[in-house]
Amino acid sequence: MSLKKYLLVMIAITLFAWLLNGLVILNVNPFTTNWLGFTLFYATIFLALLATAAVVGFAVRFLRHRDQPAFQLVRESFRQSFFFAFLVAAAFFLLSKRMLSWLNLALLILALSVLEFIFLNKKKFSSKSS
Repeated sequence: MSLKKYLLVMIAITLFAWLLNGLVILNVNPFTTNWLGFTLFYATIFLALLATAAVVGFAVRFLRHRDQPAFQLVRESFRQSFFFAFLVAAAFFLLSKRMLSWLNLALLILALSVLEFIFLNKKKFSSKSS
């Protein structure tokens, strides 16, 4: 897939995900819904944030690191946007269960930072061994 097609598809997915999230927010009553309404909310907010952060992250990386291949920038931005979207969705979930505290949020950020560190070191280790 070319870079132009990727960006067009990701922008379309982003707009669709935000539209779905808006529909869920407007049509699902959080006081009377069952598990499906909450699942739809968390899934759509996760997908909307994932797609938005992936496009914005790629654009920033592309403008700052023109010397790197585009596929590496796409991979890094998508991975980090996944972590960001998971962090926000998990924070919303913890908030809804009245379990969000600075300690829980710090532990979640620490866990995601360790994951990112593992990915970065795996990349460096695999490039040194070849």
